[in-house]
Amino acid sequence: MVDLKAKPYCLSDEDCNWVEETIRGMSDEEKVGQLFFQLTASHDEAYLRELMEKYHLGGCRYNPAPGAAIQEQNRKLQKYAKIPIFIACNTEAGGDGACADGTPIGAGIKIAATGKEEYARALGKMANAEAAALGCNMAFAPVCDILYNWQNTEIISRSFGGDPERVARMSAAYLNGAHENPGFACAAKHFPGNGLDFRDAHISNNVNSFSVEEWDATYGLVYRTLIENGLDAVMGGHIMLPAYAKALNPALTDEEMMPATLSHEIMTGLLRDRLGFNGMVVTDASHMVGMTNRMTRAEMLPRSINAGCDMFLFFNDPEEDFATMLSAYRSGIISEERMTEALTRILGLKAHLGLHKKTKEELVPPPELLASALGREECREMHRAISRDCITLVKYKDRDVLPVTPERYRRIMIVHIKGAEGGMSALYKMLSGGKSGPNPAEVLRDKLCAKGFDAFLYESPLDKMKEQVAAGQKPDLNIYFAGKNAIADFTSGMDLVITLCDVPSGRPVFGMSKGGGEVPWYVFELPVIVVGCGQPTMLADIPQARTYINTYDAKDSTFDALVEDLMKGPEAFPGIDPIDSFCGLADTRL
Repeated sequence: MVDLKAKPYCLSDEDCNWVEETIRGMSDEEKVGQLFFQLTASHDEAYLRELMEKYHLGGCRYNPAPGAAIQEQNRKLQKYAKIPIFIACNTEAGGDGACADGTPIGAGIKIAATGKEEYARALGKMANAEAAALGCNMAFAPVCDILYNWQNTEIISRSFGGDPERVARMSAAYLNGAHENPGFACAAKHFPGNGLDFRDAHISNNVNSFSVEEWDATYGLVYRTLIENGLDAVMGGHIMLPAYAKALNPALTDEEMMPATLSHEIMTGLLRDRLGFNGMVVTDASHMVGMTNRMTRAEMLPRSINAGCDMFLFFNDPEEDFATMLSAYRSGIISEERMTEALTRILGLKAHLGLHKKTKEELVPPPELLASALGREECREMHRAISRDCITLVKYKDRDVLPVTPERYRRIMIVHIKGAEGGMSALYKMLSGGKSGPNPAEVLRDKLCAKGFDAFLYESPLDKMKEQVAAGQKPDLNIYFAGKNAIADFTSGMDLVITLCDVPSGRPVFGMSKGGGEVPWYVFELPVIVVGCGQPTMLADIPQARTYINTYDAKDSTFDALVEDLMKGPEAFPGIDPIDSFCGLADTRL
């Protein structure tokens, strides 16, 4: 059922014997424990010890924290593990996905805009070198989804764009870069492929609506490329693939259609049988609605394993979920054959990484090496290089707007457009006491002023009303409803406007004040440059923009590159559009 001498394991007879003998010597509880990947909730040693000694976990992932704290946590996890565990991180865009003081390199969309595969390889190598220094041995990356639907906010900034061949090449480059770190594995995500549905599997169903032929030529191309390059593991997405599921099982009804993580047709029939993937499979997070809305949790846990997933990502309640999976195994819902197959893949991958040959002390590097492993200059320079090469001039209708120099445009007004603040962004702001340092508009203002511009931030009528309320005054509603000025008055105080769309996810939120400046209605009244420094789809909401630039993030080095390119002119922008930033809408091109 599992060929441990073939890719990705490539084990020796000795290694194969270790896998087989270890499985034979395991108790029921130890077998079931290996199926679980848990998200740690604390660095407390007693808690970590219980996870390992009571639940016998096969793997762990964790929340962000400083590198020293993560490394010490990982040391405790391996200390109490009878079988060495996978310790995974989300190094999709840099070492900052492994720890709070790791180095950002560049998100998938940003690297795709450079068109350079060597940057994707460097991302895989450098981000995971930092992760390995913490004692991590697996990346939940690369994100090898393909962006077809501009309204999909789940992966739009994380994937390598909308071209299947580029996604395949860059995903493979990331994988090969990660493999330059000895004993390090990758779990590519999210099989069978996100990017067609506008919905987010965290909160709803997600459907890949491609036909068999379309899927084979696109997402299938990506996964075949990765498998050929020795992909270690796949993260199954909570994504339905109806055409393929019905092709493999013509008797399947619409009511029986399941997300891949619960679908034997997709995880076994397609991934194992058709694509020939021999590696390990882990589910995406089990709290996502794309998985939980199909059946009871007690049914869901064993069904994911029977579908072909080898590991289950995250307990809900540890005791309850563990007991559910143990009962399913002992009652035969999960057969002995299926359990042995899953364990063979799990332990086979651990043997491939050489975890079984290391002492507990060797599984996590010593603390004194950490400082030299994080924040290396070569990583920072790679980040700067990607930032320089990604800036994309998407739309340029006013051909004489650029270059932007102090001689041409001394007074620049920056209008800061934000997205809806909710979910994790609101949580992080609350935890930080609302203090998060300068916002992107303030950073851009300061960089422009340093170049000799007189740049200032726009204050909306609504902001003025909030100031009145904060001062104990009655807000002047006329500011909002009747606060219009003559066009000449509005334009007289500035030479150029930069509308900065700071929208990491979802749609921009405008004040919608009457006659205000949030929405650039005035693109024919004075020069306006719209810049997307988050999601690269802002033309859908500001189609009147005549000059539109994507920077993909608001990092310091990115804005340095943006200002330099603005001052040089249109020929200075090196980036290529990695998606359809016009969002398939005719009016955005006008």
